Amino acid sequence: MALHHRLSLWQKILLGIFCFPLLPIYVCVYCLCLKDEEKESERNEATVGFQYSEEQANQNRNKASDGQLENFKVISKGKGSNLSFSNRGFKEDEEDKSQQRSATSAGQKENVQIPSKDNWRVSFRNRVHKEDEVPVEPKKKKLEDKHITNYRYPWDRTSLKSLPIDLKAFEKLDAYAAKVTSNHTVDLLVKELLRYARTDLEKTRAIWIWISHHIEYDTEGLKNLSRVSCDPNDVLRTGRGVCAGYSSLFERMCSIAGVQCKSVSGYSKGAGYKTGQKFSGASTHAWNMVYLEESWHLLDSTWGAGTVSYNGPFTFGYNEFYFLTHPALFIGEHFPEYRKHQLLEPCILQDQFEKLVHCESHFYNMGLLSSLPDTCTVETVKGKVSFTLEGRQRLLFLFHLNKTETPGFMQLTEHGMKLDVYPQKTGEQILQIFAKREDSEGSYDWILDYKIICKSVDTNMKIPKCLHNPVGPSWLSEKAGLFQPSHQDPVIYTEDGCCTVSFALKGQLDVFATLESDEIKMTSDMKNRHIFQTQRKNNVEFRVRLPTSGTYVLCVNVKNPNADTYTSQCEYVIICTKRTVHWPKFPLTYGTWAKHYELLEPLDGILPENSNISFKLRVPDVTEVSVREGKNSFPLSLTDQGYWEGICHTGATQELTVTVCFKDKPNVYNFILQYQVGPKK
Repeated sequence: MALHHRLSLWQKILLGIFCFPLLPIYVCVYCLCLKDEEKESERNEATVGFQYSEEQANQNRNKASDGQLENFKVISKGKGSNLSFSNRGFKEDEEDKSQQRSATSAGQKENVQIPSKDNWRVSFRNRVHKEDEVPVEPKKKKLEDKHITNYRYPWDRTSLKSLPIDLKAFEKLDAYAAKVTSNHTVDLLVKELLRYARTDLEKTRAIWIWISHHIEYDTEGLKNLSRVSCDPNDVLRTGRGVCAGYSSLFERMCSIAGVQCKSVSGYSKGAGYKTGQKFSGASTHAWNMVYLEESWHLLDSTWGAGTVSYNGPFTFGYNEFYFLTHPALFIGEHFPEYRKHQLLEPCILQDQFEKLVHCESHFYNMGLLSSLPDTCTVETVKGKVSFTLEGRQRLLFLFHLNKTETPGFMQLTEHGMKLDVYPQKTGEQILQIFAKREDSEGSYDWILDYKIICKSVDTNMKIPKCLHNPVGPSWLSEKAGLFQPSHQDPVIYTEDGCCTVSFALKGQLDVFATLESDEIKMTSDMKNRHIFQTQRKNNVEFRVRLPTSGTYVLCVNVKNPNADTYTSQCEYVIICTKRTVHWPKFPLTYGTWAKHYELLEPLDGILPENSNISFKLRVPDVTEVSVREGKNSFPLSLTDQGYWEGICHTGATQELTVTVCFKDKPNVYNFILQYQVGPKK
């Protein structure tokens, strides 16, 4: 066939005439060769997106240093968690990049339907990467463009990594790599790092660990990017760099180690990112992709190295999340210039990336799986918007609206939480959600945020300032010993101003409840004597009668035998809108009123003058129960059902008491209840 290519058209015709008997065979061979040439051409076209020489990289990095502004990332908005900075790493196919951005700029919206996870798939395609010849050792292996790895999309929730790895197996390698010194040159450093690394994965890991623990982010360089060098030798020599410096050093070290690696540039949701913003112009970040076990994988050594507070210093803080991150998670914060570098199929469009809720690495590191709504911008419906977070383990949460407000009800679920937010003003507002592990004594980490567009305020819903989230029963209240709540919903609506809340108790607990409100000035009697507590065996009951209409908070306080103080373990919001509601307080209980005593009547703490009042109580293990009005005494009778019953007449006295005599001291009268006599206030 090589001879055939060198012949002219007439020579080919003459050859065909003289070799006519062999013409059928010749035609078949020619067609097969032509088909092979077409396949080879297609393969070469497919690899164009991954062609990237060191010379091209340095040219583009110099362009970035000359004029592009770095965008650094602050995960924790005041707490500092992740960080991202960028100089544009390399020039991609402009036609492909313009196709991505034109979809957004032209106002096109793609209607993406997400069916159940059982029938929706996305494959992560691993493309061939043709290397320019580089004078480094050892020589890189030639890879073919035929390896395709399929992943579920959305994320299948099985692993945070795109490649299954055993972190415990890396402990010795990690410890060694973190302690290796620079040795002045990149080649010597790589040689030293690879002393105990055998596989490409181990080599990549050693390089990742070293960069993440030794290269400091150049915060000073942000002030004059034209002087920032992204050359790997300069980054190593100074021990600092911006994100393009991190990625170029990582790529260079992998090249020396014989691991195929590329730098990728694009947009990121880093520092300066505003929830729901649109991206345009030059790239704002750079990261890497590596070829391991016949697949491409993503990593970000800049964000893996540490954190920086806004306009503050860099702090080393290793973050495992950004090593071989699952592409379906990586795309939440990284949008590359070139579609193929998403490692997703179908690829996500830029407008989809902009709409995705921004889940920080802490979100996934804490075992959280999903957040609904899954778009970063949401609108209120009748002044309310709801959110649901789901994960694998119990977590504690906080939320802030506009940094300082908490206008909502947050209820913990077994592996997440539900949040209803009621903005108190119209317009665009930012909701931030924080979390920490159940057993953590440290601070909360920022995990995600939303932009809320409030078109109208629900004036009927007033969130008490005295309310402490989370509200309602949950695993947290069960942990304190409160089980089988009578009300699962944390908000109780009552038309007549009365309600009864009960729990089953586990263990020897001391329990009491209080009432709070922002709408009226709460006296001590209002806080304590509008709740009457009764305990039967392992069940406690709180009867609530509100002093007036309005919004109240019922706090259930618990103390276990080993504790010295009570802590609020469950809070309910009680709402009554009927303005005619005015309940009197319950009778005053003395210290001798045992928690297993039961009062059926009278429940009003203020009794009318000159009236016959019926009494009914259950007071076990006493010899006598009497109602005393001044010097007058009215003994009650014990019924077959175990109740002390009787009638007492109220005279002109202002006070009426109930006394009991115990078996061991039958002649000693002990006060257990006190009533007032007179007009109701």
